[in-house]
Amino acid sequence: MPELQINYLAIGVAALATIIIGMIWYSPLMFGSLWLEANGYSPEQMRETAGRNLIVSLCCYAIMAFVLAALISYANVSTVLHGAILGFMVWIGFLATLGMTAYLVHEKPLSVYLIDAGYQLVYVLVMSVTLASWR
Repeated sequence: MPELQINYLAIGVAALATIIIGMIWYSPLMFGSLWLEANGYSPEQMRETAGRNLIVSLCCYAIMAFVLAALISYANVSTVLHGAILGFMVWIGFLATLGMTAYLVHEKPLSVYLIDAGYQLVYVLVMSVTLASWR
C-alpha cells in the first residue's frame, strides 16, 4: 500500500467548512424552516441540543475528512476536477444511498431526504476539492 500523505490542517478546514455550510444550509435563509416543519421540530427543540449536536457533528466531519483524505492520497488525486469526481462518487455511492435507506425506514417526507442529500452533496464536494487541492 502506498504511503499515506495527509494534510491535517486541510482536514480541520474541511470539517469546519462543512459545519459552516450546514449552518447556512439549515438556516431560515435556505432550507431550515422547511426542514424543521417536515421533521416536526420546533426551533426551541433544536436550540436545546445545538451545542451537543455541533460538537458531535464536528468530530464526525473530521473523521469523514480524514478518511476522504486517505482515499484521495491512495488514489493519488491532486486536482480540483478529480477531487470533485471522487467526492461525487462518495456521495452517490455512500451518502445518498445510506440517506435513502434511512428516509425509507423513518417515513419522513421526501423533502427531508432531498434537503439532507443536497447538503451532503455540497459538503462532500467542498471537502474533497479542499483535500485534493491542498495535499
